[in-house]
Amino acid sequence: MNSMLMIFSAGTLAGAMNALAGGGSFVSLPALIAAGVPPVLANTSSTVALFPGGLASAWAYRSGLKPVGAVSLGGLLAVTLCGGLTGAVLLLCTSSVAFTFMLPWLLLIASVALAFGRRIGAALRARWRIHAHVVLAIQFLLGVYGGYFGGAVGIMMIAMWGLLDTCDLKHLNAPRTLLVSAANVVAVMAFVVAGVVRWPETSIMLAGAIAGGYGGALVGRRARPDIVRAITLIATTGITLAFFIKTYGPMLRR
Repeated sequence: MNSMLMIFSAGTLAGAMNALAGGGSFVSLPALIAAGVPPVLANTSSTVALFPGGLASAWAYRSGLKPVGAVSLGGLLAVTLCGGLTGAVLLLCTSSVAFTFMLPWLLLIASVALAFGRRIGAALRARWRIHAHVVLAIQFLLGVYGGYFGGAVGIMMIAMWGLLDTCDLKHLNAPRTLLVSAANVVAVMAFVVAGVVRWPETSIMLAGAIAGGYGGALVGRRARPDIVRAITLIATTGITLAFFIKTYGPMLRR
């Protein structure tokens, strides 16, 4: 397959995945690496490419934007922006070699969040409740993770928000999509200013992600959640395993 066609297709699928269940970077990042983009540049370029698709999804969900429990959406937005910038700066300070060895573990964290985030959230809700100021502190840390890597950060946000007494878990997709985009917006600005974006590949993926993000949000209103979740988990688990084998397999064979 032509590399640009592969990148466009990966962007479309990643944008749709982010709108439906999260985990789009599991597709976009490996696709860019397969196209010959170095790992750190692939991560920054993936973030830039998927960002407009996230905005498209946020626009499709705009009617559902509201505070998360007792925490104002504005407060969550502010700390997420600060965290996203911090994460972006940390990524820019990470060498390609270090990021290559960290990537499988970052994918594993995201896979666990996708697979068990809701169950963990439900288990924690049965035992604890947290106050608004604690939510804001954790949201900042999630913003850092979002700016640095961001895989499944939306699922992590929903699991954490569920610990609020007044949080309605059925109406969190809209703020989730907005705040994931917020974590990315300052990261995107930092990456563009720092000149660490591969624009030819990013532009192609960006076009696909916009179409996939908006279409995925529309499909998400009708699709069966269990089917979407199953497909997402199969894909993310396979990709994570492949990266562990690729990164650490040669060491084990020595």
